Amino acid sequence: MHTRVLDTAAGLGALRTVGDMDAPSLFEPDEKSRPLADRLRPTTLADVVGQQHLLGPDGPLGRMVEQGRMVSTILWGPPGCGKTTIARLLAAGADLHFEPLSATFSGVADLRRIFQAATKRHEIGYGTLLFVDEIHRFNRAQQDSFLPYVEDGTVVLVGATTENPSFELNGALLSRCQVFVLRRLDEDALDILIARAEELTGRAVPVDGHARQALVAMADGDGRYLLNMVEQVMALPETGEPLDAAGLAHAVQKRAPLYDKTQESHYNLISALHKSMRGSDPDAALYWLARMLDGGEDPLYVARRVVRFATEDIGMADPQALPQALAAWDAYQRLGSPEGELAIAQAVVYLATAPKSVAVYRGMGEAMKAARKSGSLAPPAHILNAPTGLMRDLGYGAGYQYDPDAAEGFSGADYFPEGAARQRFYRPTLAGYEREVSQRLDHWDRLREQRRDPTETAE
Repeated sequence: MHTRVLDTAAGLGALRTVGDMDAPSLFEPDEKSRPLADRLRPTTLADVVGQQHLLGPDGPLGRMVEQGRMVSTILWGPPGCGKTTIARLLAAGADLHFEPLSATFSGVADLRRIFQAATKRHEIGYGTLLFVDEIHRFNRAQQDSFLPYVEDGTVVLVGATTENPSFELNGALLSRCQVFVLRRLDEDALDILIARAEELTGRAVPVDGHARQALVAMADGDGRYLLNMVEQVMALPETGEPLDAAGLAHAVQKRAPLYDKTQESHYNLISALHKSMRGSDPDAALYWLARMLDGGEDPLYVARRVVRFATEDIGMADPQALPQALAAWDAYQRLGSPEGELAIAQAVVYLATAPKSVAVYRGMGEAMKAARKSGSLAPPAHILNAPTGLMRDLGYGAGYQYDPDAAEGFSGADYFPEGAARQRFYRPTLAGYEREVSQRLDHWDRLREQRRDPTETAE
């Protein structure tokens, strides 16, 4: 294994040995002054918690390290799940120089410097693993600059992102990388981290059982955030009594929900709300509504989506769905938050429990296709207004039958364009009010058949 590491921190461009790096330095912090999360950083892939599907013996990254080879990868996962740590360990396992870079604070000059240094290493047979944190923050031109160095093996690129790579990364770059999805840490993984913190510090976290559970819940799957909270609690003055859940809430700051109104979580949660209502599950719908509002989503955005749902997924199955959704929108605009949010919640429950039908939605789609295909066919003359004598002479309005005066209030006249056959676009279901509509349309079809002009049948 190579033992040379570039001393970039000193700015000397010199090579130091591992033995030199192990020696104490006046410029390195005391061990106990380092953050707990940094002191507990895993030193082997086996120590990484929560990602066994990738790092275990049968996992793709685990196999790469076992075989001593690495390919460029994108690590996609939430904050605090171990992306940076895994990248460091992959570099060590594959005997590559680890070059970290943050897309947030770096530009073209930094990339040029790194590529030049990596090229020199490559020439003497020493590889470089370039770790780019928040890689999605690089623009397309910057992402394109990686391509030649990735293709010729100058660098093994490991990019970390919290955003969906399909949306945020160039297709050319994605095609040269394997994407691995890291999971948010579950309760078992977070419990392991707490136990490791207690072992390292030699003392138990001063919380009772309920507060310990609350600590895990507050971390929301973020291991780094959990360890920072543990460090806060351990730094509190000792009182001899463990903190309860209420005391813990006062002692540490609550984690903000992982939600970005402009990124993937925004679309994931509105999709979850929409599909929960479609699946007639009011409890799940209320949960996702609460998650969105708690994350800072604009309630008016939710109100607009609720109105869309009423027309798209319910339609004529319950004609009151749309008025209910519009009333919730109006109520929120009048009341504001938080009182107005209850009106949106009421509409969500109403729509989730209403009968569902996409007959209007599909019917409109089919009608649009037919309209585009038929072009500019004119309406039949008998349903055109004739405000002038010339128009009457041309046959406008001739033979028009006023339906309210017809038997059963139905004339059976044809309202499609002349030369265009009748088509069925709206096909009501048997859900809710549409059952009655379906029966009514069947009745009118029978009347239309009875009153059809015999000459039409002959033709």
